[in-house]
Amino acid sequence: MKGSIVRPHIGVQLRPGVQADPVPHWMQIIRDKAVAAESLHPAIDAVLRRAGVPVWATREYAPSSGNWSDEELRAGLDRAYRIILREGSGIPPGLVEEISLLPVVEEARPGRIASAELPPARAVALGAKTDELSRQAIYLDDAHRFSRGDPEIVVAVLDTGVCLTHPELRACLVKGQDFVDIIDGHAEFVGDFLDLDESPDDEVGHGTHVAGIIGGAGVAMPSGVAPRCRLMPVRVLGAMKRGEKRVGAGLVDNINAGVKWAVDHGADVINMSLGVQHIDGGLPHQEVVEYARLKGVTIVAASGNDGTEGIYYPGGFPSVITVGATDTSGNVAAFSTYGRQVSLIAPGTDVYSTYLENDYAFSSGTSHAAPFVSGAVALLKSHARSRGRRLTDGQVKSVLKHTADKAGRAFKDRKAGYGRLNLSDAMRLLEHSLN
Repeated sequence: MKGSIVRPHIGVQLRPGVQADPVPHWMQIIRDKAVAAESLHPAIDAVLRRAGVPVWATREYAPSSGNWSDEELRAGLDRAYRIILREGSGIPPGLVEEISLLPVVEEARPGRIASAELPPARAVALGAKTDELSRQAIYLDDAHRFSRGDPEIVVAVLDTGVCLTHPELRACLVKGQDFVDIIDGHAEFVGDFLDLDESPDDEVGHGTHVAGIIGGAGVAMPSGVAPRCRLMPVRVLGAMKRGEKRVGAGLVDNINAGVKWAVDHGADVINMSLGVQHIDGGLPHQEVVEYARLKGVTIVAASGNDGTEGIYYPGGFPSVITVGATDTSGNVAAFSTYGRQVSLIAPGTDVYSTYLENDYAFSSGTSHAAPFVSGAVALLKSHARSRGRRLTDGQVKSVLKHTADKAGRAFKDRKAGYGRLNLSDAMRLLEHSLN
């Protein structure tokens, strides 16, 4: 099957205690269809036979070691399966619902593509100095007096990939992974959208721009928030053309795989400048977000760019730090999606950072606000580590929440969350608590 596009699939979560047939992980099928299995559970197999649908039955996740860990079991990752249709004609109407109604099944959902508009990057007009404002807005220079990061702290950037040769980034990159392998029939996809591999190179620029905000070395741009931390590029979004625009898009289930891979390969923080609306089945990314929480990994996500009150996932989960954007005056940007899920706001308008072909550009969006907070989390964890302490996910959130600059009189605002990121005050509060 290598070299071909992943076929339509159905995600199935079995109920606790239900025993399934031994089946391979779906990535094994991509590499070698000779290991494929055609049955999963007698009740599910019977439904598929009646529908006349030949399938490969696979596991959605693989254990991080030889056996499932307590965290994997508690998140239900051992009960998640992917049923891949061997013929690419699409899922027959009613099949997913029929499977979901089986007593052995907790949930069934069709595999689908998540897409996110990629705000266009603008070429440099006045140089890097034109965006000292975004770094000043979070008091970055003062925060760097406490720490510039620690190479043992790793931030995973789940995005369109990263320009692996960029002089601002190449020294801080660790091994990454490409999880983009798109469903057949989407001729509007451009560039690399086949074959999972170990080369998470960026073809769009979005992920590279995000990465520079977190870890840019400061060669020809303002320094990233945590330039001495490591960056893990995990490519989960490909490029798709929609009219004259490009959007980032990828299989929701493959984004999930990217989250688990990042956790299992040592990420301390995961930046997800993307979002998926809840359409059908369970909440998007729920099991892997829970897994990350149980492993103590902090996830930071963008709130969205539609300027309305709404929820995008993973930002809709309480355990995720959800970030809205400010404009150049420090107010909530007009495009920033808001609601009870928003935790903080950070600079997200005309942010200057790294771009494709070792270049630089300006861009706007909550996608570019989130990495300011991811970098802040990495910096807090780095400073604690320098004192021989390990900062928990809950402690990080408490520090950020209680040091944010409030947008009004309320402790939490429906548009600004707990307020604007103030990294200087966050580092000072942490310093005080470590003494």
